[in-house]
Amino acid sequence: MLAFFKESLIGQYITVFIVSMVPLIELRGAIPIAHGFNLTGTGFNLILGYVLIAIGNMIPVPLIYFFARKVLEWGKDKPVIGKFFTFCLEKGEKGGQKLQAKAGQGLFVALMLFVGIPLPGTGAWTGTLAASILDMDFKKTVTAVICGIALAAVIVSVVSALGFGAYVGIKG
Repeated sequence: MLAFFKESLIGQYITVFIVSMVPLIELRGAIPIAHGFNLTGTGFNLILGYVLIAIGNMIPVPLIYFFARKVLEWGKDKPVIGKFFTFCLEKGEKGGQKLQAKAGQGLFVALMLFVGIPLPGTGAWTGTLAASILDMDFKKTVTAVICGIALAAVIVSVVSALGFGAYVGIKG
């Protein structure tokens, strides 16, 4: 089964698509995998891979925006999960208030940079949750997240291309 995802072209496309939807990994993990698949000789097309990665990374955004806060609110008084959900809500609200206070009218740019700078704990999932907690407009949130994903894709692509290029040069 694993051979299908590693060795077949369709399996490789499915892999990068699914990996791009995983929280914390997102496109930061999917792009290096795509670059690796590009080197396998299966005919993996990086441009098509990037399109699938971007789509996969954006699919969770509306769900997170519209439902994550509601789920956290619902679970904050539940016995097992209540403390964690309350912590997430309080942390998100405090962080959102600080971000809004510092960014002011530049909240769109701040969200875009938050999503776009590929650091641990940033990305489309976390950025969308923060925007939801801040009650940021949905269209502005989606636009900022798309711009952030594009920025992150450029940064991770350059690093991946340089990294795999160096590996191939050393191995070569």
